[in-house]
Amino acid sequence: MAKRKYYRTTYQKKRKRGYSVLKFLLICFLFLIFSLVFFFIYYAKDLPRPEKFSERVLFQSTKIYDRSGEVLLYEIYGEEKRTWVSLETIPEYLKQAVICTEDANFYQHFGVDLKGIVRAILINLKIRKPTYGGSTIPQQLIRSTFLSTQKTAERKTQEIILALELDRRYSKNQILEWYLNQVPFGQNTYGVEAASQTYFKKSVSEISVVEAATLAALIKAPYRLSPYFEESKNELLVRKDYVLNRMFKEGYLNQEEVEEAKEEDLKFAEKQIEIKAPYFTLWVKQYLEEKYGEDFLRERGLKVYTSLDWELQKIAEEVVKNGVERNKIYNAHNAGLVAINPKTGEILSMTIGTGDYYAPSYPKECISGKTCLFDPKFNVVVGTKENPGRQPGSAFKPFVYTQALLKGFTPETILWDVKTEFNPNCSYDASQEKDQYGLDCYHPENYDGRFRGPISFREALAQSINLPSVKVLYLAGLNNAIELAKNLGITTLNGDYGLSLVLGGGEVKLLDMVSAYGVFAQDGKKTPLSSILKIEDSQGNIIEEKNFTPKRILPSQIVRLINDILSDNEARSPMFGPRSLLYFENYQVAAKTGTTQNFRDAWTIGYTPLIVTGVWVGNNDNSPIFKKPGVTLAGPIFHQFMEKVLTYFPKENFKKPEEILVEKPILKGEVDLENPHSILHYLDKKNPLGPVPENPGEDPKYQAWEEGIKNWLESW
Repeated sequence: MAKRKYYRTTYQKKRKRGYSVLKFLLICFLFLIFSLVFFFIYYAKDLPRPEKFSERVLFQSTKIYDRSGEVLLYEIYGEEKRTWVSLETIPEYLKQAVICTEDANFYQHFGVDLKGIVRAILINLKIRKPTYGGSTIPQQLIRSTFLSTQKTAERKTQEIILALELDRRYSKNQILEWYLNQVPFGQNTYGVEAASQTYFKKSVSEISVVEAATLAALIKAPYRLSPYFEESKNELLVRKDYVLNRMFKEGYLNQEEVEEAKEEDLKFAEKQIEIKAPYFTLWVKQYLEEKYGEDFLRERGLKVYTSLDWELQKIAEEVVKNGVERNKIYNAHNAGLVAINPKTGEILSMTIGTGDYYAPSYPKECISGKTCLFDPKFNVVVGTKENPGRQPGSAFKPFVYTQALLKGFTPETILWDVKTEFNPNCSYDASQEKDQYGLDCYHPENYDGRFRGPISFREALAQSINLPSVKVLYLAGLNNAIELAKNLGITTLNGDYGLSLVLGGGEVKLLDMVSAYGVFAQDGKKTPLSSILKIEDSQGNIIEEKNFTPKRILPSQIVRLINDILSDNEARSPMFGPRSLLYFENYQVAAKTGTTQNFRDAWTIGYTPLIVTGVWVGNNDNSPIFKKPGVTLAGPIFHQFMEKVLTYFPKENFKKPEEILVEKPILKGEVDLENPHSILHYLDKKNPLGPVPENPGEDPKYQAWEEGIKNWLESW
């Protein structure tokens, strides 16, 4: 009995002790569960709700394209460049590459991969660093959207909670689409489409298997694995091969496909230049910012299709850059070119200097806008309110001759190219420098210092002869000519001007000049300039579109007369030669040069019915260039550009003017050398087609003009 009692007592003690251990373990387990629940509730109480994913708008950059929509000129973004694409657009092998390296159990787990977490903990314990987190794609998405990147227990708990809820609420494909459009790839690019465009210059839908593996490889360390540095590129390629091996292991690729992909020559796009056609593009950007606001552009993913023709732009940048380098021997250090389609008003090309907006100014330590010979940050094509433009020289003359033709003068009208005084208070023989009031006398010279005697409007304009052109302005009327120039598109003539205006005495913008010449090219009609064809929002809806209607500014007959003069190679040959830089074999091109009297600016502007091109050459600080005419400095740039781009357009000649029937001999080009007089003797300048003036000597210029003819004939 004693023995049985002993065993019973001993057994009961062991059983009681076992119950105590189980009870203790149960209490510990319940406490652990309670603690975990409390822990989760504590960290979850202020967390954002995952349903916000369906409401949130991912910021997308605004992209500025050329007219084809294929060349990206510039991207306006905040801290992220992103273009959203649907999951269906993304190749299967890219999805597979990302899943097998970032979250192999993506389609099996419920937002959190417990095996992955345990594996990461064991690795961290082994290396004694909290390096690996075992994060799933939902966890990464949550972390990049709502949480910080700090490796703390609090952040990890919050991440797990939200990942579980995210996985419960949304489909795997929806989560994957969000992830692939949000994950960073370096170079400020976010999402697979922006990454594909950055590194391979193609849409993500067009990438190959090896390119997909490379993008997937970048996700691990997008900045450390940059392909633009040799050391990091080698590391990226190793990681790329790892991705391909993982795709084989997961059954997405067979061994042969993996080996072929590894052997494929992987070509990265050159590191993206931040901006193409910078002067045009930044000008467009300024317009967009003024209309839509900077924040809107950075966030709403607009697509801006500009008027720029990238092929023509590349030609322009090359010839202007070469021209600037060549012109340095003439102390001319900058140049600008702009080309438009006169029929549509679309700006096709715009460039300045070297074409590099980030090139250094010089001389060193010069003050921008004041002492720099070359200042790449200033757009001389469009100017500014503070610095609106440059003097156009003789490039202004066609506007004055147009006004004279409108009054009834003809291309054959005869003037006398003789030394003439235009200040009525000065001696008629043009020998004084100041009048009795201390004002300057005005007797302009021709560029070559010669006087030719009787000369027609046609010859004077085609050869750019100064003295008769001043007379044309007097006949046309100064205020009338200014008003016409404004109607044609010149926006900067707001001062007080004299007869020197015809020689380029007022400041103008190159862009305005090209636009005004566009009226001649378009047979008298003007279409407002446009730099943008259309703008789409991120959904493809058009929010702005070019819609301009041409407006008639000048009668066709008058314009055809001007075109006939400016394209008359025979008429300009005595000054420029028969095969000058203004001549294009087998093409009818109207052209005009300009040089300011103090040699600070050189111009050449020319056109066909399909393109107008203007070139300016000079220095940013307005310092003089060597004494060379506009055709010498701006002409080569103009000719080289036009010679190349004319082949891009069908041939189209100007329409011929109708025959002009007039009775007065001087309007028909007839000169009475037996009894020579100036045009003021035969015509009323206010009404050339009216009766002969009874007392022409009442005109304040009459005696001075007559004296000039007399003196020339005596010395001839």
